Amino acid sequence: MLKKHQPISKATLLTIALSLLGLGLLTISPGAQAVPSFSRQTGAACSMCHVSAFGPDLTPYGRDFKLNGYTSGENSKLPPVSAMVMGSFTNTKKNQDPADLPPGNGFNANNNFTFDQASLFYAGRIWDQVGAFSQLTFDGVENRLALDNTDVRFSDQATLAGQDLVYGISANNLPTVQDLWNTTPVWGFPFNSSPIAPAPSAAALIDGGLGATQVGGATLYSMINRLLYVEAGAYTTFAKNFQQAMGAWAPDQNVIDGGAPYWRVALQHNWDGQYVEIGHYGFRANVFPGGDRSFGTDRYTDLAVDATYQYLGDMTHIFELRSTYIRENQELFATHAAGGSPFSNNQLNTFKINAAYTFQQTYGLTFAYNRITGTKNTGIYNTDAGFAMSGKPDSEFFTVDLSYVPFGKNYSMLDSLMNLHVGLTYIGYNKFNGTSFHAGDNNTLLLNGWLAF
Repeated sequence: MLKKHQPISKATLLTIALSLLGLGLLTISPGAQAVPSFSRQTGAACSMCHVSAFGPDLTPYGRDFKLNGYTSGENSKLPPVSAMVMGSFTNTKKNQDPADLPPGNGFNANNNFTFDQASLFYAGRIWDQVGAFSQLTFDGVENRLALDNTDVRFSDQATLAGQDLVYGISANNLPTVQDLWNTTPVWGFPFNSSPIAPAPSAAALIDGGLGATQVGGATLYSMINRLLYVEAGAYTTFAKNFQQAMGAWAPDQNVIDGGAPYWRVALQHNWDGQYVEIGHYGFRANVFPGGDRSFGTDRYTDLAVDATYQYLGDMTHIFELRSTYIRENQELFATHAAGGSPFSNNQLNTFKINAAYTFQQTYGLTFAYNRITGTKNTGIYNTDAGFAMSGKPDSEFFTVDLSYVPFGKNYSMLDSLMNLHVGLTYIGYNKFNGTSFHAGDNNTLLLNGWLAF
């Protein structure tokens, strides 16, 4: 629940300044979305915050909980720690080349069972008005332990010039980890995927071009009169030693030169069991491609719009529509100078839309459509990088997802100790990495199990 609004005091302003130090918590916080420790802290069932009672998809109440810094409630005397395990079975229409599968795990060319990951979360209040969602993950496919998605927040409420404000600071390790809506990349649909199935290679910088815990930053945000949300901040690449300590170091990663600004604006309205949001987000970064500083930097400018509609009613029948469009302008000065691109100006467009129906917050059905298009560039989109000879980044595919969440509808100590998601997903490709020819060979069937406790 929201706290009573108070005028902004000097002490509060000092607290805001000091909370900038919260970025340092990224190095010590072990601890997400839909984890049992949140339920224990708030004394509310998982279904209060999550459309399907489990998973990243949030209700208006869940967005308020995140906005207010994960600090609402104080019922649990247990520490805000949870854990999670995920496993899956993957089938593709055509057998995969063993060279394209992760080495050292004895994977078959098809029909593979995988232990996807195990995670430990610190999820809840740290102290007073500071809370966190932080995830430490062991990747069962890559056999790697690393700090995963992390968002440490200070949040407070006030009145200013007659306007009700929720304001705060987020220190996090990937742009859009802190976002409230399931339209932006980190928490967007699909909410889980196969770790070994083929997937389109072209992606905007904000939509997969940066790794969690390879970059970090801080943003200031405010929700005004529960209507207008504004946020701005910047990101940079963490030092090599820090990345190695967090298990995130990759020698060929893109490295941000200096600071990269990120911004977010959204309008929302919630009425009579319905909710709508329309917004814009953006990211601009000068990047040393692959960490190579020999030829200077490439510049990426990502501009995106997004929209969400939810019909929640009495929570028996829930309908959702979510969409985003990302237009990325790539000024490939360094790549062109190094001979990796025949020209310096490139463009990549990403469109995503999905419609979902959930019955009794237990049974879910989602249809999704994704399309990636861009400038023809044989230097970047070539056969060595897994693309067709067309030199285009184009991919087009649809997704059908069925889900079942048996727990989390009523609050009890037993329900707050465990939650489960079982999903069946089919992905069908019309185009894949620049061609329609044999694109359907990459069609994927995924059976996924997801347990949190």
